[in-house]
Amino acid sequence: MSSSLSPGNRPSFDSTGPAGHRGRMRERLLSRGPEALADYEILEMLLFLGIARRDTKPLAKQLINSFGSLAGVLTASPSALAMTGGLGVDAIAVLRLPEEAAHRLARAESRTTPILNNWDRLLEYLDKALVGAVPGQLRALLLDNRNRLLADETVQGEPEHVPHVLAGRALTVHATALILIRVVPGGAPDKALMKREAALAVAVRTAVSLLSVILHDHMLVGMGNWISLTQKGLL
Repeated sequence: MSSSLSPGNRPSFDSTGPAGHRGRMRERLLSRGPEALADYEILEMLLFLGIARRDTKPLAKQLINSFGSLAGVLTASPSALAMTGGLGVDAIAVLRLPEEAAHRLARAESRTTPILNNWDRLLEYLDKALVGAVPGQLRALLLDNRNRLLADETVQGEPEHVPHVLAGRALTVHATALILIRVVPGGAPDKALMKREAALAVAVRTAVSLLSVILHDHMLVGMGNWISLTQKGLL
């Protein structure tokens, strides 16, 4: 019996070589997400775009070893990439794109996400955010470690429950700091109100400190006026 196989009866095998490897890498990226890739694999895939029909894994590992990290490769100058990595213009052009994309994403984020790292920025934000706010309302501004606003939320519940509620919210949104805002009816708070709000702020500060979250301030705001309990020495 002849052992030859006709073209129609030939068994199929997974593709091998650079083309098959690239296909499997793309499939893994799409099915499992970029977090499933090691640094050298991300670089390897970027190099796919600038280097045709070549196994780029050894080159990706060599570049990371030479420049110290994936970030070191992606921020290296074109001349360094050409000299150290021996890359051609197409590969160098591809590796210049992620850094610029990251800069543009950061600029876009800063335009859409307020950074409340000084009084002027905070008051400018409050001027807009508190338009139409209900008198007596308690608000919490939850911030990250760069004082970017993660959430601006109305805090509900009895005063004794507020510290627990805010600790939970800080944990949920990964906040590292917060600012309390009380919308004061009539604008100017009396001493009794300031005393009650200071006691609330101290309780909140104690609760969130267990999560390494900082309470920057508790502000009483109304009718265009504001009072900082921190500046008043009450917090």
